[in-house]
Amino acid sequence: MALDPPFRFPPIPSGDEVVLSASTFVTYERCPEQALGRLRGVYGPESRQSFVGGLAHRVFARHLSDGPIDPDGLVMACREEIGAGMNPKLASLGLRPSELGSVIDEVGELYARFRTMGVDGFQGAEVSLESEPAPGVILRGMVDAVFEADGGFRLVDWKTGGIGDPADQLAFYALLWAMERDEIPAVTEAVSVGTGERYEQVPTRMDVDTMAERVAAAVTALREAFATEGQLARRAGPWCRWCPLLDGCSEGAAATALLDAAVQPVASAASRNGCAGPIT
Repeated sequence: MALDPPFRFPPIPSGDEVVLSASTFVTYERCPEQALGRLRGVYGPESRQSFVGGLAHRVFARHLSDGPIDPDGLVMACREEIGAGMNPKLASLGLRPSELGSVIDEVGELYARFRTMGVDGFQGAEVSLESEPAPGVILRGMVDAVFEADGGFRLVDWKTGGIGDPADQLAFYALLWAMERDEIPAVTEAVSVGTGERYEQVPTRMDVDTMAERVAAAVTALREAFATEGQLARRAGPWCRWCPLLDGCSEGAAATALLDAAVQPVASAASRNGCAGPIT
């Protein structure tokens, strides 16, 4: 659907350069201070789960662009993808070469599920979107896959674990698509390869305008914090467990304590029942 009348991004005060990705915006909506930390270069350590997910995404993109990967060729495909840009992440995990096989096995299980999904109307994999709505304000995102749909385009984000709450991420992609292509995508969708869950949005002009206002407010707050070397609000939640700013954050400490307290009864019950670990 074409943008009519022409789209105009809300005004933003001038200031330091801000490069805002979809993931950083989602982080901002959860905890503004954590997003500010990311823009200042403070990231948490690489996790095995995120590495497996990243490698699986590369395999999915290869499948869509080059065709199905033969089961006998999956190991080589994974090693090629790791060598093409994921070696630093692998090194930060501290995985020994003997442990890489189990990682590839996990990716293989995800890929087997991915192969059962339809690819009719496929247009592109890992489609980069970027817009500069104001001087020094760069918005970026990468859509995992784009398909033709309903006279327009369907933007798909693959998930390898639980689907979570993808609404803000999908809305950010719809905004970027509208600004770059001057049209609103027909559908935005998150699909969990791991669980089979799906979440779909049909964006409207009002949705795009609302997201633009939210993004503009986030950039304005981040710029002000940069200019004053200040801090932003901290909001506690499950994401605190992996936050690199956890040390010295009272809100995060309280949240993780509550999470640990909730997990403890489950672990105790597993122990009484003779289980070797937590129930999954």
